[in-house]
Amino acid sequence: MVLDFTSCFLLSAAAFSGALVSGFAGFAFSAVAGSVLLRVFPPTEAVPLMMACSVGVQAASVWSLRQNLHWKGSLTLIMGGLLGIPIAVYLLQNAETRIFRVGFGIAVALYAAYMLCRPALTNLRQMQSSARNVLIGFGGGLIGGLTAMPGALPTIWCDMHGFSKNQQRGLVQPFIAAMQICALALLLSSHNISSHVLVDLAISVPALAAGTALGIVLFNRVDQLAFRRIILIILLFSGLSLGV
Repeated sequence: MVLDFTSCFLLSAAAFSGALVSGFAGFAFSAVAGSVLLRVFPPTEAVPLMMACSVGVQAASVWSLRQNLHWKGSLTLIMGGLLGIPIAVYLLQNAETRIFRVGFGIAVALYAAYMLCRPALTNLRQMQSSARNVLIGFGGGLIGGLTAMPGALPTIWCDMHGFSKNQQRGLVQPFIAAMQICALALLLSSHNISSHVLVDLAISVPALAAGTALGIVLFNRVDQLAFRRIILIILLFSGLSLGV
């Protein structure tokens, strides 16, 4: 398949935008890039492409944040997430999940809108229960498998606990990377990936690299308050994209 100029431009623009947001916030690549890619390519091509692109962005982000990673907390989240993803795959294949996606999107959007209007929140106690963290990871994996947003629930959980931007990214980033890799592996094991995806991925690499690098630079330059506001705005946009 030979892409025309318009398709190549839209692919690059979607990859750059998704990588920019994900490089900065640590999540929401699919919510941003998917709004374009799902209109340009069929889902069988767009979905694995978004997964592959997201894995690349997550790998770069994890490497850049390696000094701030909290592996102990992340591993408990990952343990729960790995239990949630197979259930999500089963539900996708055997049940109508649109109502769940819409409901979750509305809930995320309402939370983000409320916190933007009322930013002062009494922080909850720090996450000390491994069982609770596994449960949050399980919810993140389940929701991620159904909505392509595995980082939404852990990000909200960190926001409710008043984590700094480095604490949040250090905890959530490895979890998102693990969930994306697991989801892509399941997709590869159960479907034949079109060679078109490899062509699309090759075309999008320069835009992905540029967007990720710029996103990481912006993350390092914004202060805590600005970072939190931007995260809430991204959550609002991502929730609305699921709820409409």
